[in-house]
Formats: sequence, C-alpha cells, structure tokens
Amino acid sequence: MNRSTQTRQRLAGVTLLGFLLFFSPVLTLFDKTSEWAGIPISYLYLFGIWLALILLAAWTVEGRKH
Repeated sequence: MNRSTQTRQRLAGVTLLGFLLFFSPVLTLFDKTSEWAGIPISYLYLFGIWLALILLAAWTVEGRKH
C-alpha cells in the first residue's frame, strides 16, 4: 500500500473519530454546570477534542521523516 492511500485512510479515521466525539449523546456526558479552573467542563471538552483532532490530523499528514 502506498503512502498516499495510507494517509487518506488515516485521515478518514480521524474524521470518523471526530464525528463520534462530537456526536450528541457523547456531548451530553460533559454538559454539566461544573467548572475546572473557572472554565465550564463542556468548553474544555469541545475545545480539547477540537485541538486533539487538529494535532492528530497534522501528525497523520506529516508522518515520520526518514
């Protein structure tokens, strides 16, 4: 399997993971009035997952440099 195909498959996996993590039933798990360091838990979850997906996609595209 060539590198281009493998990268596309991994990016599709990152996309599906994003859909799963931003799916409504999962979001309701973090929809609470509690806060951590003054920031609502739901905001931390949303922006944390968003950042993680961006970093994972960037790591997938860049890959290992040989």
